[in-house]
Amino acid sequence: MTEPEPEQDAAVPLYLKVAAALRGDLAERRIAPGTRLPSERSLAHRYHVNRQTVRSALQLLREERLVVTDRRGTFAAGTEHEPREPALTIRRQLFPGGADAAEALVRSSLLWEAPPAGLVSRLGLVPGEPTLVHRHVVLSPGGTPMQRSVSWFSRAALAEIPQLAKYRRTRGSSLQPDLRLLYHWMHQAGLRLTRRESIAVPPAATAGVGGGAPRLAVHRVVCDQHGHALEITDIDCAAQGVSWTYEFSG
Repeated sequence: MTEPEPEQDAAVPLYLKVAAALRGDLAERRIAPGTRLPSERSLAHRYHVNRQTVRSALQLLREERLVVTDRRGTFAAGTEHEPREPALTIRRQLFPGGADAAEALVRSSLLWEAPPAGLVSRLGLVPGEPTLVHRHVVLSPGGTPMQRSVSWFSRAALAEIPQLAKYRRTRGSSLQPDLRLLYHWMHQAGLRLTRRESIAVPPAATAGVGGGAPRLAVHRVVCDQHGHALEITDIDCAAQGVSWTYEFSG
């Protein structure tokens, strides 16, 4: 099996590195379809991580339909383990900017701040009331910011999603937080999501990411089945060499 890149950017969570190494083995058929993967203990020893990191990596691969787990263990999808294709395949949603942004060189933080006045009522807050804010920057190999995003979470999101609610206890900055599974957490909490994204081309004179490259501005609002906003995100991304995938689920 391939090893995770040992000196990849430290901002990438360990479980993503393990998942990437296993994903490569699966793609290159070094792990053949239907083959049982090594145990969690063996994988933890191989990649020099703890078993919880391995579990998170395997969960990611399960949701990507690359492996399946039953009472006998975890197997590469294929042969009798090949999942049936549904009439409509919905790819797994990733926060905040899709798979490319989630696995790139990133800098991110979680803070407790009062939102702009225009977002207060939409987030179910009162003026001056702070909420959880996620700031995320995707960098090019040369260190140029290629994508910036800021996400504001509503009172409903913090009440309904345990993985977010835990940050109420700290009310401070969290170094390189990993919110990649945010939409999965929302589904786990029984929330049915509606996601609306508006895309605009900012004026050329407006300073932004990409060192002068063409840009796109994306405004995202994610609501639950009752129409309550859970997350409001503004993304500024360089349009040169970037792709945007729309993924919707109920």
